[in-house]
Amino acid sequence: REAWRGFPEFRDKLIYLDIETTGSRCADVTVVGAWDGARYHSFVKDYNLFEFPDFLNRYSVVVTFFGAGFDLPVLRKRFPTAVFDQIHIDLCPVLRRIGLRGGLKSIERAIGIERSERTRGLTGYDAVRLWRAASGGNSEAMDTLLEYNREDVRNLEPLMEHAYAVLRRISLDAVGSEGVSP
Repeated sequence: REAWRGFPEFRDKLIYLDIETTGSRCADVTVVGAWDGARYHSFVKDYNLFEFPDFLNRYSVVVTFFGAGFDLPVLRKRFPTAVFDQIHIDLCPVLRRIGLRGGLKSIERAIGIERSERTRGLTGYDAVRLWRAASGGNSEAMDTLLEYNREDVRNLEPLMEHAYAVLRRISLDAVGSEGVSP
């Protein structure tokens, strides 16, 4: 619940993470996207997905949106021997604490984050559809899928910064109102 407090200290050891899946009941991972604050990394099924666990081991903190309920359980199932011992900041409940509710895209819009024209309006179901087209050889579908995933993970950074700033201010206000200096 309070993992957000470590954000500034761990910023250089932090990765923003989002996955795309086949969307089926026994969903398989199709894309793992990661943003390290400077560069987007993609791990794609049948290409380089197997490299993801070693990549993840470089980081101490993982930031997701609803990752506790979806991304991390799916990744643990897909990579049963991988070690997932990083501090996890799930922005979904963190943002709820500051009054931002809904899905990732609606929260992005609420704080003024714009998506590209190509991905604006796309949903998780569209990511499944794009994967199906891409796995059938449609390279434009793969490009769009990766752009969609890249925006998902890159947009987690300003959401994390926003949540941290608001929660820090609330914490400092609470300390100040109790007559204790911060």
